[in-house]
Amino acid sequence: MTRWDAWASQQLDAIRAQGRWRELKTYDGDGVMGTVDGRQLISFASNDYLGLANHAQVRAAAHHAIDRWGTGATASRLVVGTRPVHDELEREIAQWKHTDRALVCPTGFSANLSVMSTLGIAGTTIFSDALNHASIIDGCRQSRAQVQIYRHADVAHLDSLLATVSGPKIVVTDSIFSMDGDAAPLQQIAQLCIRHSALLVLDEAHAVLGPELTPMQDLELLRIGTLSKTLGALGGWIAGSRPLIELLINRGRAFIFTTGLSPADTAAALAALRIYRSEEGSRLRARLRQLIDLLLPGHPSPIVPLVLGEDAVAVATASRLRDAGLWVPAIRPPTVPAGTARLRIAVSAAHTPEMVEQLKAALPPGSLQALLRHAAC
Repeated sequence: MTRWDAWASQQLDAIRAQGRWRELKTYDGDGVMGTVDGRQLISFASNDYLGLANHAQVRAAAHHAIDRWGTGATASRLVVGTRPVHDELEREIAQWKHTDRALVCPTGFSANLSVMSTLGIAGTTIFSDALNHASIIDGCRQSRAQVQIYRHADVAHLDSLLATVSGPKIVVTDSIFSMDGDAAPLQQIAQLCIRHSALLVLDEAHAVLGPELTPMQDLELLRIGTLSKTLGALGGWIAGSRPLIELLINRGRAFIFTTGLSPADTAAALAALRIYRSEEGSRLRARLRQLIDLLLPGHPSPIVPLVLGEDAVAVATASRLRDAGLWVPAIRPPTVPAGTARLRIAVSAAHTPEMVEQLKAALPPGSLQALLRHAAC
């Protein structure tokens, strides 16, 4: 007879032996300044890329929504979980992404699960980048489609795989990859999708600064993103043609069988989106661009990976940074491949140039120079 506590303890012992033990750390603060274990730290770990999670207008919108509708949606979206603010946010996302319709989900993870499991029907082949996010991977696993993995950002490999398959095809890729911070070659991938009559599913969760996909005639495109990173709120969104969105409303299990996004989070995301699309949003993105260039000139995203190799080296380096007043957690397998443990530096428009300079001074000698050399190759 299996004793589940004993089995779990054995698994935990194995994790410890591998040097991959994880535990929750309570962070008390905003996106860039807070305390961990009673120590004040500057955080370079947040996905609040524009600092909108604490913007006065965003906070006020959340408070107003609570006053009007309460704290929860109270049901799934198809029952009584849709409020006027959900409709309003979906209309504005569709305008933002130049699509017929949009759909708001409780999380970005559930958005990817809904899309891949709904569209990945039997007889379909999904072509997925090797470094796609876990939510895409799990969505592919839940589908009934055949899944082929193409080498990371390798357009020639993707082309060769597409050419060998008949029947319905879906190509899915992050636009910015969450652990490496690099950009997918979107224009080339889109051209392949047109040539091979494939639907392109594009996850824009981390694409606060792009890359932008130039509109192409005959490209079938479905866009996915989060409300929790660029917009500093919570939730996910899907934007595309009316038939695709309506199919997801009717068959997307991760959308149908869960309580709707709370009114407060929905209102906060709507306020943040309006800021993003305003002159203030342009200024925030320009500021973020300047701070990234201060750290690593020309890097395409706020995610700057400092790959250190062995798990122990990454953990020790993160510990030294904490001692210097900086919170940059170590990222280890299985989140990244074995031998590529790293520090994942996340820059925000809420940082100051002085904070970035402090980080640069505390990083291992030569590490940024190595990144610059790698980027130039």
